Amino acid sequence: MLGIKQEQQSGHSWIGPAPWIETSLPGPNAKALIERDRRYSSPSHTRDYPLVVQRAVGSVIEDVDGNRFLDFAAGLEVCLTGHCHPKVIAAIEAQAKALIHICGSDFYHSPMVELMEQLVEIAPGKRPKRVLLTNSGTEAVEAAIKLCRYHTERKWIIAFHGAFHGRTMGALALTCSKTRQQERFGPLVPMVAHVPYGDAKAIETHLFKYKMAPEEVAAIFVEAMQGEGGYVVPDSSFLPNLRALCDKHGIILVCDEIQSGLGRTGKWFAFEHFGIVPDVILMAKGLASGMPLGALIANADIMDWEPGAHGSTLAGNPVCCAAALATLDLIGLTLMANAARLGERLRAQLRVMADKRKVVANVRGLGLKCAVDIINKKSGKPDPKLRHRILQAAFERGLVLLPCGEHGIRFCPPLCINETQLDVGLKTLDEALATVV
Repeated sequence: MLGIKQEQQSGHSWIGPAPWIETSLPGPNAKALIERDRRYSSPSHTRDYPLVVQRAVGSVIEDVDGNRFLDFAAGLEVCLTGHCHPKVIAAIEAQAKALIHICGSDFYHSPMVELMEQLVEIAPGKRPKRVLLTNSGTEAVEAAIKLCRYHTERKWIIAFHGAFHGRTMGALALTCSKTRQQERFGPLVPMVAHVPYGDAKAIETHLFKYKMAPEEVAAIFVEAMQGEGGYVVPDSSFLPNLRALCDKHGIILVCDEIQSGLGRTGKWFAFEHFGIVPDVILMAKGLASGMPLGALIANADIMDWEPGAHGSTLAGNPVCCAAALATLDLIGLTLMANAARLGERLRAQLRVMADKRKVVANVRGLGLKCAVDIINKKSGKPDPKLRHRILQAAFERGLVLLPCGEHGIRFCPPLCINETQLDVGLKTLDEALATVV
């Protein structure tokens, strides 16, 4: 269990040890709220567990019945600095007392300018850059589609099988991870094509041969490490080959770092592990530690659209920008290094678990963005149903995990997690495996 001293050293308040399960799950208060939610909420939401959160601090979540969980999901990779980091809270409170909103598309405010300056500073590459702030990752993708078509005056966009770029109509045209995400929503934005992830050659041998000329392609959108598609780490040559292909044909290379950026992989951006610099970088999720904010960083010569070509009423909100400035500071000071260090420890322990539990296979990842596959120990084939039982058994013991791909389990805890919490969480998972397998 995590001690009081350790929790306080990480800059968070103490709410008690975790895991700590006092009731059956869901407890009585959780059941009541879930019933109210079912009465009014859209059925499109996916809920992996009957978890009704009351408060959370650092890497610990407490539900409405007093049960506490170790969080290995970080609010779907959003809570990079941990839940309710005091420095982020202080930044939000101070900004809210001064200015809650002014439209950044129409006027100016200091937090927005300071944030754009810092984003350009952390973005690799020597070329001058400009920034467009958005409210979310999918909005950043939408803006990038428009920008690439505007700048190149070309229409085709290329993406990859397994990709997840969002759910709005343009972003959804690029998304290709699950059929149900596009089902019954067509026609989507046209002139989008997909090839297998990791296969840069397929673009020339298939798309350029049968579908479109390279001179008609505006951009290639790629995740440096796929997220929803299964936490796939590509071969070391994949991104360099894409970079060379784009340079050859004047195509814009867009790296979607919405899930993998901001220190999660032990570097500011996952593409840095592969030695390339894209033309456009997309960010969101953890950028403001839970406040809604996304960003598009592009080479200045590409961001050449005229006033009025794109904008947003709420994007670049002063409070969100203040939270993002505090977040970037925390990531740069300690959290990115912590992700690199504990990521090695996480993968080492998962490999031990895979040797012990034959249903666990294919340990992979970068930094604190790791995954395993769940397979049938007799047939060796993927086993999504067993994956579900394992996730439920872990939840019942106080560990929050999420699936990825068709049969994977992802590990993406807050970057503030410490060794004790990491070890306790993996021990809890092992105990869950022992009861299910």
